[in-house]
Amino acid sequence: MRPGILFSVVASVTLTALAVAYAQVAAPGSWKSRAIPEAQGEVKEVDGKKMQVRYKGAPFTGREDFSAWRTYAYTDGRPPPPVSKVSMPTNVKGDPKLGRKLFMDRGKGPCTGCHLIQGDDVWPAGNIGPDLSVYGDRLLPDEFVYQMIYDPRLFFPNTAMPPWGTVGIFKPEEIVHILTFLKTEKGNPPFVPSPEKDPDRNPFIRKKTPYYFGDNLDPTNNPAILAAENAQALWMKRGPAGKACADCHRDGFEKSMKGVATRYPKYLAKYRRVMSIEDFLTVHAPETTGIEMLSESADNVNMAILIKMQSNGMPVNLDLKSPEMKAALGRGKTLYEKKVGMRNHACADCHTNAPGKGGDKFLGGRLLDDLESGLTNHFPVWRTSQGSVWDIRKRIQWCMLPLGMNYLAADSVEYAELELYLTSFAHGKPMNVPGIR
Repeated sequence: MRPGILFSVVASVTLTALAVAYAQVAAPGSWKSRAIPEAQGEVKEVDGKKMQVRYKGAPFTGREDFSAWRTYAYTDGRPPPPVSKVSMPTNVKGDPKLGRKLFMDRGKGPCTGCHLIQGDDVWPAGNIGPDLSVYGDRLLPDEFVYQMIYDPRLFFPNTAMPPWGTVGIFKPEEIVHILTFLKTEKGNPPFVPSPEKDPDRNPFIRKKTPYYFGDNLDPTNNPAILAAENAQALWMKRGPAGKACADCHRDGFEKSMKGVATRYPKYLAKYRRVMSIEDFLTVHAPETTGIEMLSESADNVNMAILIKMQSNGMPVNLDLKSPEMKAALGRGKTLYEKKVGMRNHACADCHTNAPGKGGDKFLGGRLLDDLESGLTNHFPVWRTSQGSVWDIRKRIQWCMLPLGMNYLAADSVEYAELELYLTSFAHGKPMNVPGIR
């Protein structure tokens, strides 16, 4: 039996029940974030406009606030956008050229992230959704196609496709242009599987070659190794309390930290919540040495790498028997499946290998990881596209923004329990930190 299935104990529950269950294991009151300012998810008013404080370079930084759309917060009891059916405009003449432009608009979708259409300029296309390159040959009624784009939940309640019209990403007249364009996508002869024969351009026949950046534990190849080396000095540094990590862990980090990371995330009774190594450092370091290790700070991430490297090659070994851990795991599963944001997406829509979902499929040119492969046992990682080290929480936060949702604090209880659920699928798999992506 798959580890994630074996340890998943939650059934469908209401948000109210989630909040009650959360209160049973969380400290009284809300958890006060111990993260750097841009990782706290705080929303401020700037020049009369609400704006989330975000990482430099993050999507929508300084441009858009998504407070109107529901989040993963346990206190957020807002429902998803209601399923809508509307009348198709009759006073709009569809323009296929404009429709194609809208279909490929990166500011709105692009729809080609999930669907293949014809044209040499379509690169890269994904295959989470069906191939639309001969969609016009199906001769589907305009009314059906319009409603399918406006709100596909009318026909497929658990679809990964956003309710484009309901949430206002596409205007009614724009959807008319899109359906007019789709009607022009035809094959010769009709109903050919796809006119695109190039295996690099067609995501349905594209090779699923994993990205290879060399040996991730070679310091000449992975800059994140240097981050761990930087943490060695921090390990020996005495803080305002007059102590260093080395004063309590006298066997050195090589011996004293061996196997520790395999057991995280874990429930810590002192703090009455689940914590990752990174979460624990935010409270343990200042309590023992007086040194602040804020979540998403360089000191925090570097120390986490140093600690986790001492467990490399050892299997993830979570304690999933205690009532607190079982309850947290269940809540994490519910978060994983919860639809959030303007696009009404869930983590499960991209990282579950099931019909209509994105796991082991292409989102544009990027192959999405499948949850069951284990997504966390190589984090923190060196992000080649960003030229920096990321832990799993920063990866989660950046995932939220394209969904049209403000992210929570990096050290939030919600993200800790979501990470626990993700890590349950890495249970028994060897740790290999830091990774390269």
